[in-house]
Amino acid sequence: MTSGRIIFLNGTSSSGKSSIARELLDILDEGVFFHMAVDGFGAMRTRRELDGAELDAALRRTRMGFHRSIAAMAEVGNDIVVDHVLSEPWRLLDCLTVLPPEDVLFVGVHCPLDELARREQARGDRPPGLAEHQYDLVHRHGDYDLECDTGALGARECAQQIKEFLPYRPDPNAFTRLRRRLLTEGGQSPANSANPAPSIEPTEPAEPTDPAEPVDVAM
Repeated sequence: MTSGRIIFLNGTSSSGKSSIARELLDILDEGVFFHMAVDGFGAMRTRRELDGAELDAALRRTRMGFHRSIAAMAEVGNDIVVDHVLSEPWRLLDCLTVLPPEDVLFVGVHCPLDELARREQARGDRPPGLAEHQYDLVHRHGDYDLECDTGALGARECAQQIKEFLPYRPDPNAFTRLRRRLLTEGGQSPANSANPAPSIEPTEPAEPTDPAEPVDVAM
């Protein structure tokens, strides 16, 4: 069985990842693609209010389960468009561990900070300042196969760029290079990547939360 392709979109909240993913599902005409978004997994959680430690543990399990769900879908031949926010170092390390690197097209979704703030205010369903908090965190690993700027191009144009690039993924691709650098050369083994060594990247500060919203919108 041939494993599926994974188009992995990484960017801050409000950067346009979900819009690009929807456009990709509309224009990709080879294979059967599914949009898997981390926010969707968070939205499945119980509505019961969780305290700080319980919430942190639940969010970590949710993200780990999300990563493994992507891997499972792709393993049986499904093509996937992933919509994620890699704002904590361990999330990337976990993805590098559980996803087949050769099947991943890693796409950085960028947007100017002032435009992110405008979108965040307009949508009204994100804690104020969330995108700014994530801005310097999500791309600090510094390696992609392809990057797009939704401040300069519309979601459809970005999706078209990705579609045209997909058949020409580099070898080695970004996930292979990152896996080699962060897991192998960095001394991090796949077995403990969900609890990464602090020497790889500094731990980020706690994300802002929205007490009125039980769903994890700070993904």
